[in-house]
Order: sequence, then structure tokens, then C-alpha cells
Amino acid sequence: MIEKDTKNFERVIGLDCHPDTFTAAVVRGQTPAEALTGQVFNKVPLAQLQSWAKKHTTAKDRLVLEASGNSFHVVRILANIERQGLVLESCHLGKLKEAHANNDKISAVRIAKAYLAGTAKTVWVPDLKTQERRDWFHAHEKATKRTTQMQNRIRSYLSDNGVRLKKGTRLAQPNAAVETLLRQAKPWSVHQWQILEGMLMELRHAEEQRRFWRSAIAQEVLGDPALLQIVRLCGVRDLIAFALGAIIGDINRFARPGSLVKYIGLDPAFDDSGQGQWHGGIGGHGRKDLRCLLIQSAQAILRSKDPLAQWGKRLAARKSSIKLAVAAVARRLAVAVWYLMRGLWSQLQEIDQRLEIKVSRIISHMGTEALKKAAKTRQALRDETYQSLKADRIYVLDPNKQFTPRSKANSVAAEYGL
Repeated sequence: MIEKDTKNFERVIGLDCHPDTFTAAVVRGQTPAEALTGQVFNKVPLAQLQSWAKKHTTAKDRLVLEASGNSFHVVRILANIERQGLVLESCHLGKLKEAHANNDKISAVRIAKAYLAGTAKTVWVPDLKTQERRDWFHAHEKATKRTTQMQNRIRSYLSDNGVRLKKGTRLAQPNAAVETLLRQAKPWSVHQWQILEGMLMELRHAEEQRRFWRSAIAQEVLGDPALLQIVRLCGVRDLIAFALGAIIGDINRFARPGSLVKYIGLDPAFDDSGQGQWHGGIGGHGRKDLRCLLIQSAQAILRSKDPLAQWGKRLAARKSSIKLAVAAVARRLAVAVWYLMRGLWSQLQEIDQRLEIKVSRIISHMGTEALKKAAKTRQALRDETYQSLKADRIYVLDPNKQFTPRSKANSVAAEYGL
């Protein structure tokens, strides 16, 4: 729940922003019931936002807007002229929308009153570097998804025509080996082969994009010690380390490990109301993209000989559920990430074989062209990476640390301010 400071702002100004225009409603008051709507500025060109804000607002005003495509850009524009902008979660505001009547003026007033009510959560506005990394990560995810879609489409078309490829056949190879294999599979008509050629072109284009972003991500991780240090955790390589840095951003916005766990969505859902109780899984809330990656890491950890893997296997045997053990390992991994990114580490003394393999694979993801542009050999880059790893630190779990559990009822009540 948003913490609304009722002393440090004079007015709340709701902004309903569009790509080219915005509408602003000035609201005075400390609660929605006593709030009085003042002047409303309708459909002002977005290019005039700074000049309008300088003329009609002060540094003590709160300018609030709904999360949308350009909301972060608007907040950054306001910050340049020392105006405080807050972004409210669109999911909550969408439920407040009137079904029978709506326009930009009504929306601007509704946004301001939702902030005064204190029930709308604020969205963290990432810095420019974090925003760029998020864009990279989403571009890679889309390219990977498109590659998988095209591979499935080609295999489905081949199956419709009675052709079954051997398991492990790579359709996205950039050479003529795939075309030769497909031509020899059966006699194709001219139109059938044109369909296959078109789908192969789409597949290769998607694979080229995926490789491009994979190389860029690997270079970013190798060049940033803050991301590289995350790679030293078991089950984490460059893609997951990059995703953690891009989605989490500033770790200081999470006051404790449980806040990060909840943000990712690795805490189990529950409902304890009246006489009924219900306990669910970890799906349906949090950052699904990051949660899926940490689940993959947890599965890799359970296949290793890491101490956390031994703990997870004992838990799986005790609970008779491998899924529960995977989720628990992912949760512990998220806690370790919080401590690591907060700077609570111990010195890394040497590079073990597991870490050597990780570094070699990250360099392989860079590709030959990226190495040529950097004017470095694989060995030289590997040595630089080792030095960077040794210069920093790594989080080590303290086995003697005592944990004092809090009751679930008290923790939930504190979270919601009850």
C-alpha cells in the first residue's frame, strides 16, 4: 500500500497522459471525501508539459499519473524541472473506471483521488540505464519466442506432409545443410517448397536477432562488475544475471529479502478468512519473467552437487514434492541475490572449475565478431574476467545465523498497516 505523506504536498494534480496530449486536474484536500477539484486543463500538447508545469505547479505539488507507455518519460521530464511525479499501478486504477461515462477530465480527477485514498500502489521509475537493460531483455525474450514459434511451425508443416526429422535437428543453421536435408526428405511441389523457404527465412531472421541480443547481453555482463558478481551464484549465468540487474534495478528499494521474494512472486499465496483456509502455489503474482528464470536456475542447482542442492533434495524427499523443492530453492536463491546485491559478501579467493566453465560459455555467447570489435582474444578476455571476479566479493551463507520467525498474521498486518 502506498505511504501517503499528508504534510509535504500542497495539491495533488492528476495527469491523464497520451502520446501527444495530456489532461491535468488540480485537486485540493487530504482525503477523497474532502477533495475539491479546481482548474482542469484539457488536452494540452505534451510538448508543452515543462512550460505548463513551471507556470501552474510548484515543487510541493504531487503530480500523479497512471502507468502507461510514456509514463516513465513524463516523470523524467518533470524531474528535470524539479517537479515530483508518481506513477500509479494501472491494474488498480482500471477497476475504478466508470462503465457508463469516461473522458480525459474524469480520468485525471480519478487518478488524483486514487492517490489520496492511499490504496493505489506506486510503480518504481527505473533509471535510464536500467530502462535500457529492460528493453534489451524484452527484445531478447521476443526474439527467443519467435524462434521457437517458427521452429514449431516448420516441424508442424513437415509433419502434415509426412516428414519427421531426427531428434536434435537444428533448423536455424545459417548454411545450406538444412535445405539439403529437407529437399531429400520427399519430392516437394514448387508451391510447397516456397512455403518452406519462407518459413526458413523467418526462422533465420528470428535466430539472427536472438544471437544479436544474446551477444549484447554477454558483453554487458562481462563489462559490468555488478552483474558479473551475480554469475558466481550456483545456477546463475549471464542471461539470468542480466535479467536480475535489469528487472530489480536499484536493490535499495527492497528493505529486506522478503520484499524481493514477494516482488518476484516466490512467496506462496494463501487465504485465511472466516472459517476457511487456503494455501496455494507461487503462480499468479509477482514478476513472472524473472520467476521463471529463477525456477530454471533452481532446477539446475538440484542437478548439481552444491550444498543448496543437497538441502533441496532432502526437502523434496521429506515433502514428497519436487515442485515444492524447486520453488524453495528458487526462493533461497532470491534471498542470496538480495544479500549479494546489497554488498554483504566475503572475499573470493580463487576461480573454481565451475566458474571457469561459466566464463568460457559467456565468452562463447559473445561471438567471434564481438571479440574482433573488442580487439581481444578469448584468453585475454578470460583473464580480465577472472581479475574482475577476484577483485570483488561473493555472498556466503552464514550457517550459524539464528533465524527468529514472525507469525504470518503479524507480518501481513504490518504490511497492510493494520
